[in-house]
Amino acid sequence: MDRLAADGIDVIRVAYPDLIGTDRARDVLLDHLPSACDHGLAFCRAVYHTSPQGDVVEVAGGLDAGLPDIAVRPDLNTLVPLPWEPGVAWCLGDVLDPATGSPAPESPRDLLRHVLAQCAEEGLAPVVGPELEYFLCEPDPGSPSGWKRYAEAPGNVYTAGRRGDPDGHLLRTLRQLRDLGIGVSMGNHEFSPGQFEINLTHSPALDAADRAFRFKAAVKELARTEGRLATFMAKPFNDEGGSGFHVHVSCRDGEGRNTFDDPAAPHGLSATARHAIAGVLAHAPALTALLNPTVNSYKRFGPDTLAPWLIDWGLDNRSAMVRIPPERGAGARFELRLADASANPYLLLAGALAAALLGVRAGQEPPAPLEGYGYDTTRAATLPMTLPAALDAFEADTALTSVLGKGFTSAFLAYKRNEAARFQQHVTDWEFTEYAYHL
Repeated sequence: MDRLAADGIDVIRVAYPDLIGTDRARDVLLDHLPSACDHGLAFCRAVYHTSPQGDVVEVAGGLDAGLPDIAVRPDLNTLVPLPWEPGVAWCLGDVLDPATGSPAPESPRDLLRHVLAQCAEEGLAPVVGPELEYFLCEPDPGSPSGWKRYAEAPGNVYTAGRRGDPDGHLLRTLRQLRDLGIGVSMGNHEFSPGQFEINLTHSPALDAADRAFRFKAAVKELARTEGRLATFMAKPFNDEGGSGFHVHVSCRDGEGRNTFDDPAAPHGLSATARHAIAGVLAHAPALTALLNPTVNSYKRFGPDTLAPWLIDWGLDNRSAMVRIPPERGAGARFELRLADASANPYLLLAGALAAALLGVRAGQEPPAPLEGYGYDTTRAATLPMTLPAALDAFEADTALTSVLGKGFTSAFLAYKRNEAARFQQHVTDWEFTEYAYHL
């Protein structure tokens, strides 16, 4: 308390992720921080069941239980000053059920902890490096959405500087994120106009998820300070590609050695690495629901999009769902390219690591790696191509859902099936344009 006050901090922002990865939070005056730590901050549990439009979805433990509380306790180990909000420090919160004192079943951060505890039982300590893309948009009162892409110009893929970023958005954002201390390393303009990618350093899986969650929240907040909109939506525009959320995954042993490396093994990959890859491939249809979690996600899939929609893996092959970068030794890893940027970082890693764990437990071996350019349905199976199909695959994969747990699984399925049903009943602009004049 005294140190924070001496540093000019008088407000603590306590944040935690909901089911879709949106940050929910409360600003606490410094004098009230001890009470928040002792008793927790009361929120309605139905925050986990609330849609982006503010509707409460009927999920067990919410409306049916009279909208009970959850208690959010500040995790002061994650406390960092907010560079763009003088006097404010930001920390994550741990979410508990006040009736039991146990983590809330919908809590994404605790779901990942649960999976990591099972990984530890097998001697696996996953390390993850996240890469995320997003679009930056500017106000456009004349467009149906009210937004247009920033710096509209083609051909600026993998560039830096004012050509693709005339207002210097990326430089400002990189510096603010650096000062936030969440381990960003570099960034560039991506393939589409107004699209950027920023990479985070690798670290133990829970820390990587924490940093990716904070990264997404910070980028959106910083864009708002500029009067702009940063969106991690999978595919926000019809005429451009989508945004991905790639994760580089390896494992360490108790002495910090990379257990994915084995120079004497096929492709230089250890049995642990091969089994983990095989597990991800085997459970890929179910993983799609967690890694591509919106109706919009499936509009990112398709030939020549570099968005994986077939179940395959390859050696340094960006057209594969699982890519093995060329580094070995301490850098041996796989890159899972399936997720889009809308994925909740905690659910992404919980699902992917649960699948890898199942592969290790079963001793599975992957098929031969993809050679050449992918997207050939004669060589690999197709992933679910709609959210309802992905949810069906997720529900049917009882091996994966048993690792994740019944409480989370039932809540996630109820929430996401409601989203799919609401979309199915909604009349879109495309339908009116296609049918109204001629029919």
